[in-house]
Amino acid sequence: MANNSTDTLSNTVDITQDIAKKSSQQPSKNKRLYFPIDYKQIELFKDVNPLEWEDWHWQIKNRIRRKEELQQLINLTFEEEKGLKLSDSRLSVAITPYWATMIDPNNPKCPIRKQMVPVASEFQVGNHEMRDPCAEDRDSPAHGLVHRYPDRVLLLATEQCASYCRHCTRRRLVGEKKEIPSVNKLDAAYDYIRSNKKIRDVLISGGDPLMLEDEALENIFKNIRSISHVEFLRIGTRVPATLPQRITENLLKIFKKYGPIWMSIHFNHPKEITKRCRQACEMLSDAGIPLGSQTVLLKDINDKPFVMRKLFHDLLKIRVRPYYIYQCDPVKGTAHFRTPVAVGINIIEKLRGYTSGYAVPTYVIDAPGGGGKIPIGPNYILSQAKGRYTLRNYKGKIYTYLE
Repeated sequence: MANNSTDTLSNTVDITQDIAKKSSQQPSKNKRLYFPIDYKQIELFKDVNPLEWEDWHWQIKNRIRRKEELQQLINLTFEEEKGLKLSDSRLSVAITPYWATMIDPNNPKCPIRKQMVPVASEFQVGNHEMRDPCAEDRDSPAHGLVHRYPDRVLLLATEQCASYCRHCTRRRLVGEKKEIPSVNKLDAAYDYIRSNKKIRDVLISGGDPLMLEDEALENIFKNIRSISHVEFLRIGTRVPATLPQRITENLLKIFKKYGPIWMSIHFNHPKEITKRCRQACEMLSDAGIPLGSQTVLLKDINDKPFVMRKLFHDLLKIRVRPYYIYQCDPVKGTAHFRTPVAVGINIIEKLRGYTSGYAVPTYVIDAPGGGGKIPIGPNYILSQAKGRYTLRNYKGKIYTYLE
């Protein structure tokens, strides 16, 4: 691969050393919450120099893929060993070295570990689970394109991600493919968008589009921006969290060239917001890219109001606006991640009025069968008559509004 990251490496030694220094200065109870382990302390990476560590291509090439590698990082449980044995038949394992430094080796309940390491429960299909719960394949008029809402489309630019989340709703599609994709594979999608003048908004997702090389990503932007009726261009990604090294100066130049571009970043837990992640998000914000977050509600990971509140406060600190909380989709093999809907409603109940409005996202269920996102929340309208509404506020006090 060509290396486009050299333009951001001049200060990487200082960055890496500063992170390690500050990590060692934190009290032990907070160290694992806010800073990754110094990678030099991990046997697998002890000989890696800072320039390699900050090269996103090196990070991808050296992802943790096999049980033998994971065993050098964590003390595997029986459930994890069983999950790893079966994982290739469902969704392959891949964890970037950077992301791996945040996994607690001795705690199976570590929120990063639970998202990345397969367990036996993943292979027990729950009731009502589906291969394609959002019916994206049904609403695909062209390869790589999903058209559900009248004025916007979803463009699936790649099947690959930097790290594979075990709760992935597109596990039927994503993974490591051996074939080399054709540069023209999205031509039919571009033609469809071009022919439908109602489409004003294109969301580029995958997989993760930031896994593409700069040239390939620019080619997609160029094709979409050549369509006059497209007004709004978005990217859905988890890379600023799992592979912040990918945010390079050259990439930012491409974003600026084809902007305005908005970005939705997948964050699930406050532990994911490290100094290195913050730096990547600040680079994006400084380049004029508005940032929002998308969070999946996951059992025993972020299903407590205080965890979500901490996540959303920390996101605002790095200029990421909390946008959506998703009820975990009923995709096959994810039953152990799902919570009752009441858990999500309670989280919104504990946020609304108790923190800044900017820190309160919309809780949605992506309706099974392709119904789209449906907002769910506490009921603040107690009764309604002609010209009269009886309302409750966040404290439970009752008020009347007369039209």
